Amino acid sequence: MELLYREEVYAVIGAAIEVHRELGSGFLEAVYQECLEYELEDRTIPFEPQKHLTITYKGRTLKKKYIADLITHATIIVELKAEDCLTSKDESQLLHYLKITGFRVGVLINFGSYGKLEWKRMIV
Repeated sequence: MELLYREEVYAVIGAAIEVHRELGSGFLEAVYQECLEYELEDRTIPFEPQKHLTITYKGRTLKKKYIADLITHATIIVELKAEDCLTSKDESQLLHYLKITGFRVGVLINFGSYGKLEWKRMIV
């Protein structure tokens, strides 16, 4: 079975690995976000930072908007973290964002874990 957006997700993870290789852990999420944006740009990976997404409830558009850290390839939500480790709460957050926006694939990336980049691909 072919993974949905396999190459696109691997391209994003490759860029994140490079950022983590350069910076290591210990910075704020906003620092990693800015560096990842530069890395995505250098690799000509299409992205939109801090994208406001509309949320609907029973056919009604809510005033509250979700702000995605990144949308890449116009199809993938990328949620960034800078924590000791990813938690089930982080996973639930991304799954919820996928559900309310209609996106099918999300990537949770944690720059804060010591020694290596932590990431998880999620699909709904």
